[in-house]
Amino acid sequence: MIDYPSSNKSGKSVLPPHPGLDLVRATEAAALAAGRFMGLADRHGADHAAQDAMAAALDLLPMKGQIICGEEGRIGGHSPLDSQSNVGTGKGPELDVEVNAIDGAGLVADGKSGALAVAAFAPPGALWRPGPAVYMDKLVVDREVAESIGPEALDAPPGWTLATVARAKGKDVNDVVVFMVDRPRHKQLIHDIRQAGARVYLRSGGDIAGALLAADVNAPVDIMMGIGGAAEGLMAACAVKALGGSMLGRVAPQSQNERQACLDGGVDLERILRCNDMVQGDEVYFSATGITDGLVLHGVRYHGDKVDTESMVLRYETGTRRIIQTEHRAK
Repeated sequence: MIDYPSSNKSGKSVLPPHPGLDLVRATEAAALAAGRFMGLADRHGADHAAQDAMAAALDLLPMKGQIICGEEGRIGGHSPLDSQSNVGTGKGPELDVEVNAIDGAGLVADGKSGALAVAAFAPPGALWRPGPAVYMDKLVVDREVAESIGPEALDAPPGWTLATVARAKGKDVNDVVVFMVDRPRHKQLIHDIRQAGARVYLRSGGDIAGALLAADVNAPVDIMMGIGGAAEGLMAACAVKALGGSMLGRVAPQSQNERQACLDGGVDLERILRCNDMVQGDEVYFSATGITDGLVLHGVRYHGDKVDTESMVLRYETGTRRIIQTEHRAK
């Protein structure tokens, strides 16, 4: 159990805080920092501002946290949120921490919809360690389809997988919507999906948002497919598990150097991971705050003397999903 301190400096008993409600402060901070860069064509500026703001917010929380999988391998640079970085005050419970200060930095820079700031907590040792793996193949569905999709779906022809999803949802394949990130590596997969008759919701970035949409039975997306970052995959697994959906993943090196690093690090390139392999146990907390307006959450909105944010907090143990609308005083 994640056990926060139950007394204050005076020694008086206080109610322990909800870890997920602490976590949302970090995603709010990142979203507020990144929101100022919306549409300015400054991807790196948005990234750095969000990372610095999230790191500062995490360091105020009463915990001994450690970032499990940062994005330094994918973006080729360092930040306060690199893998194995320590976050928190150093007092309180030990926690696995997974963060992505901007899911969709390019979306923010271009003024496009769907960018999020996201973070997750779990007990120590609960989260999968990708090690040197930078990319992974992913497939996400919601709880209506979860029992129908097994590990074989990751290697099956797309038409077979889409037909399985359609049957589980009681709809035609023509009505199945597939979320995909628009990358050259997906050219053949996109072709195969369209040949099968399904529709493709193609986005220039934001595959954590895509996983949230695919795992939500109320969202206009039925499945997410394709190769994306391993850090984003681990983050997505936290959210998908909390929503009761299903996720399959497998390390997918995109260069010979990455492949060799994985082999040298003992990473099993053939193993297909499910949600419970990537996120163990019941104590999983996930938070997302909208940066730009999207199907998942509203983005940051500025009103002169105040700024509004909208966030989502998920808790697997209780199955709760909280939507939090916050008004911040403009500085």
